[in-house]
Amino acid sequence: MAKSPAAGTRGNRMSKSEKEELPKAKFTLANLKKSLRLFSYLGPHKWKFVLGMFFLFGTAGVGLYFPLISGKMFGYFGQTGKSVEQMNTELIDIGQMLLLILVVQGVFSFGRVFMFAQVTESILKGLRTDSFKRIIQMPMEFFSQNQVAELSSRIATDINVVSDAFTVNIAELIRQSIVGLGGLVFIIYYTSWEVAQLFLIIIPPLIVIALVFGKKIRGYSKQFQDKIAQSNVIVGEALTGIANVKSFTNETFEINRYTANTEEVRKFGLKFGIFRGSFFAFVVTFIFGAVFFILWRMLLLKNSGEITAEEFGKFLMLSLFVAGSLGGLPDQIASIQRAMGANERIFELIDGNIEKINLEEKKSNLERLKGEIEFKNINFTYPTRKDFEVLKDVSFKIEPGQTLALVGSSGSGKSTIASMVLRFYEPTAGSYTIDGKKSTDYELTALRDQMAIVPQDVLLFGGSIRENILYGKPDASMDEIIEAAKKANAYDFIMSFPEKFETVVGDRGIQLSGGQRQRVAIARAVLKNPSILILDEATSSLDAESERLVQEALDKLMVGRTSIVIAHRLSTIKNADKIVVLHKGEVKETGTHHDLIANENGFYYKLNKMQLEWVKD
Repeated sequence: MAKSPAAGTRGNRMSKSEKEELPKAKFTLANLKKSLRLFSYLGPHKWKFVLGMFFLFGTAGVGLYFPLISGKMFGYFGQTGKSVEQMNTELIDIGQMLLLILVVQGVFSFGRVFMFAQVTESILKGLRTDSFKRIIQMPMEFFSQNQVAELSSRIATDINVVSDAFTVNIAELIRQSIVGLGGLVFIIYYTSWEVAQLFLIIIPPLIVIALVFGKKIRGYSKQFQDKIAQSNVIVGEALTGIANVKSFTNETFEINRYTANTEEVRKFGLKFGIFRGSFFAFVVTFIFGAVFFILWRMLLLKNSGEITAEEFGKFLMLSLFVAGSLGGLPDQIASIQRAMGANERIFELIDGNIEKINLEEKKSNLERLKGEIEFKNINFTYPTRKDFEVLKDVSFKIEPGQTLALVGSSGSGKSTIASMVLRFYEPTAGSYTIDGKKSTDYELTALRDQMAIVPQDVLLFGGSIRENILYGKPDASMDEIIEAAKKANAYDFIMSFPEKFETVVGDRGIQLSGGQRQRVAIARAVLKNPSILILDEATSSLDAESERLVQEALDKLMVGRTSIVIAHRLSTIKNADKIVVLHKGEVKETGTHHDLIANENGFYYKLNKMQLEWVKD
């Protein structure tokens, strides 16, 4: 069957530019509390997080000793007070100590990454499961207000950002903070104040300026990429619609449009180049100049005997570690802010209002519905268009086993009624009853379990034909699947495929024709064996032969069930027990085809006349 949007999340890594586009959350107490909620997903793995933190502090602490020990080696340059054998012995001891530090740090690093990976995967599993579990239970109102791409992004991209924060960013922020601040303390403690103050006064301000410069460059880079993307859009549109371009002889127009855009890219690229050049000039002149000045000053102090070669070496190594750690902090902080923003969006989903779906068991003890449906003075307005009333005082009644046809021009409210029967939406005013009982008095899962819909645009999942039919009744046997396929006039074309029922239908069923997709959908509905059946223009987009086969299958399916048929072609609903004629959300007429066609002043008669004239033309 089709994979959830979360499938393969860890394999789809985001680019740096994509991450930078994600909104950031501020470091506030409220946001921190929201982020701490993630730890509720740890369950029995809390001890792994504690152990991971131990390894993290261990690797940072041990790492601080590396520049101190390696700095000692500088004391042996020009050393004359000791013999060669003594210096070699001491250097071997230093090398062994450095090797031991690296081994211990390697063990701690592995432990940290391994433990955090387990902790992260536990959290991500819970987040993915809860996010998808909540989204799948959201009401249709939610999906009308949110794009599928955005929802998929929340499950994939946002959770990916949270993953990176736990596996990399938080650990690196702590490690770099310990190394950076600890290194500063060591610089002050192990070297003279005159040396330390050179570093503290000159380097940190330059790093801050460089970081601000770098942030501006990233902003310019994003704008530059956006402008390039705009030019690529022009190319894509022109080549995709090349038939239109040529038929309207708009080659010159497209060339001029693309040329104008590339000129904008060139101008912005020149500005961007000047900005980048200024940044590199700053780095070369001030950053490298400052480092050279400090080294020059320290060599003067060393030559005058104010500091030793060992102090010089320790300072040099510590300053490199500190500069690298402090320089990396802003990126880690920004990544954590993005993770906090992503975390907030994820929990917005998880905490959203959902339908009362029974997830424990699909089947309930609800007796089989007779199928009597009654709409009483129904008014309805979509949540996204509250200023536009879609249904206005709509009333009709269907007796058990009857077929009701809904006809009318586009936008008259036919599909909205079908959605309300399935309780995708609740009426703004009025009442909707089934078998004399309010629809809201039924358990939602049990009610929908006795309904089925065959839409005009059938969506098949990317699995096999068998799996798609089985969707109507997941525990059905193969014999039941075959019987359903036969009733849906689908068995013959299925058996003509080499893989038969195991034939993969492709994305959205693209490997099958429209008529074949419809018959698989009908087989799915047959297998479900609903009490109430909704046919939403199920044959409107098919050729004559496919329509005949599908209509035959639908006629079989409708026997003994309450059916609601939405149709544009009035010829397909002549035998309906009742026809409700809608116009701009209001019921204009109700009756049988014979009764309605006899009224020459009626709306149904006019619709039928227009269709006959259109067919003749």
